[in-house]
Amino acid sequence: VQLQASGGGLVQAGGSLRLSCAASGSIFSIDGMGWYRQAPGKQRELVASNTNYADSVKGRFTISRDNDKNTVYLQMNSLKPEDTAVYYCSAIILSRRYWGKGTLVTVSS
Repeated sequence: VQLQASGGGLVQAGGSLRLSCAASGSIFSIDGMGWYRQAPGKQRELVASNTNYADSVKGRFTISRDNDKNTVYLQMNSLKPEDTAVYYCSAIILSRRYWGKGTLVTVSS
């Protein structure tokens, strides 16, 4: 199973980005997909999964999923400099968690 994330980049504060993550390989069913992030010097944290959101992104980020394409999206609006991090997608397949390589999001002030 491979997870390929895309959509990261440099954006000014207040701007928007949309991340995508497509799962490929021997996939029979995906139990869950989500997004995590890791800022420099900090631990990896959950951003959004299913209907759960980190408090810091509630009302600004929206997770969605296209089951036919085995793809999960993260729409990020009203971005803040503190959202700067490497964003990782994750999928749980047959009770095993898989990670993508991450995509860098940089928000300038």
